[in-house]
Amino acid sequence: MPIAEVTVVPLGTGDTSISNYVADCHKLLKEEEEIEYQLTPMGTIIEGELNRIFEVVKKLHQVPFDAGALRVSTSLKIDDRRDKAASMDQKLDSVNKKLQKD
Repeated sequence: MPIAEVTVVPLGTGDTSISNYVADCHKLLKEEEEIEYQLTPMGTIIEGELNRIFEVVKKLHQVPFDAGALRVSTSLKIDDRRDKAASMDQKLDSVNKKLQKD
């Protein structure tokens, strides 16, 4: 299943803090179906069908505009592995197992 990292940054808001915008984005994510997500310090990881990821990212991009931002920069990185099943948990487990060997 595709895994994506998305970062939505409002620009020109007059404040260096963006945590209110991040919180608004995560309120939206709580309402979305057919996706899993995880907040990280530098972005959000989303897991789901590719079309759902694109739909959700489009909504996330709109959130700062709805809160008054006049410019928004959104970055999206997608890992779409098709040779075997993948998930956020599986990727972390794979690395952790290798770390335990050392």
